[in-house]
Amino acid sequence: WKANVDNCDRLSKPRLVKPNLHTVEPVCPDGQLQCGNGECIDRSLFCDSQPDCGDGSDENACSVDEDPNGAPLCDPTQCLLPDCFCSVDGTSAPGVGSGKLEISNIPQMITFTFNGAVNDENNRVYDKLFHEERINPNGCTAKGTFFVSHKYTKYSAVQDLHRKGHEIGVFSITNDEDPKYWTEGSYDNWLAEMAGARLIIERFANITDGTVVGVRAPYLRIGGNEQFNMMADQFFAYDSTITASLAGVPLWPYTLHYRMPHKCHGNSQNCPSKSHPIWEMPINELDRREDPEFDENLTGCHLVSSCSNIYHKDQFRHLLQHNFDRHYGTNRAPLSLSIDPSWLVSNKGFADVVSEWMDYILRTYTDVYFVTELQVIQWIQNPTSATAIPGFQAWKDKCLIQGQPFCSNPNPCPLATRELPGEEFRLHTCVECPKNYPWIQDPTGDGFSF
Repeated sequence: WKANVDNCDRLSKPRLVKPNLHTVEPVCPDGQLQCGNGECIDRSLFCDSQPDCGDGSDENACSVDEDPNGAPLCDPTQCLLPDCFCSVDGTSAPGVGSGKLEISNIPQMITFTFNGAVNDENNRVYDKLFHEERINPNGCTAKGTFFVSHKYTKYSAVQDLHRKGHEIGVFSITNDEDPKYWTEGSYDNWLAEMAGARLIIERFANITDGTVVGVRAPYLRIGGNEQFNMMADQFFAYDSTITASLAGVPLWPYTLHYRMPHKCHGNSQNCPSKSHPIWEMPINELDRREDPEFDENLTGCHLVSSCSNIYHKDQFRHLLQHNFDRHYGTNRAPLSLSIDPSWLVSNKGFADVVSEWMDYILRTYTDVYFVTELQVIQWIQNPTSATAIPGFQAWKDKCLIQGQPFCSNPNPCPLATRELPGEEFRLHTCVECPKNYPWIQDPTGDGFSF
């Protein structure tokens, strides 16, 4: 531990030189701004990841609120569905302002999202939560979203989740533990990790319909404009990494054409400051207080599995119901329940709590749906009242899927890669085995660089 601390002798934080962006009188010609050292350079050179000022100050004021080339504030008259959606504070529901819908007839959407490897152990949990008899009010089975990381994933199981209508997203190849690897990652890093992960998933889980369009970063570490530039270039549709701090009214998803409608939440986070044609599916923090009337203010938790005060099944059930009530009773923003599957496996009985709660919700409400992140976007693009959802075609795809997996005896390919010397892995896939274990410089496993 001691060896990892390299700044014991430093008594103060190094201060970055800031540019003079706001001066009483103009000090530079039109179209230029002043560096910290008094030099004037073109406005367009600020926050472009290349230092252009002699003191480098043009790259030191690039947060969401500071970037002089940042995305503008939301303009609802210009930001129109289906491609753009924003509201001033992020809490407005789509379709309501236009008079098309009332809050009371918006379907309450709940998204279960799981991060990490898909393997036999957590697949048993998924089978318990998403079985054929668990039916949404439109007659289709409950669905979830799986952000898949590569190591230890069984791709035949990913293929079967996709066959059943669940959504598959990417969670990186390496799952690197260094937070700076993600927050300070270059465009090429993000490209190799996320586009590479999609290549692996599409090839070895045999997903050919172009539906792998969602990204979540490991440890919820946002990669700033580099991440979102890469996503736009690679035709990813949405990110689900940014968290929104606990508030009285939760946030709806939004597009990043305009500035984020909330603070960049978390330590050392790197939120995108510029305009990007990408949907953001924010993770609204959960209220983990046992008695919200009397308990002291506790910070929210972004993942269900990060609510550190939840030890018992009754506490867990209360957490689920209380946060559902918060969403259902206010603006009906989608309730994002993000879970590390190993947490459900290691906490005995917790998977049963989720299963029983899902049954209770579907028994009690006729306007609540367990859907994928992509289905949430499809609804926002075409806001439809809860009573009309049974005829909502976008949610009818893979409505009721029965039958057997594509292959019950996948190839258990024993593989190695020069990138991870000395390690051998099993790659379970229904397609032919590759030559090497796919990794970041060789995502196809064919032995050539990505």
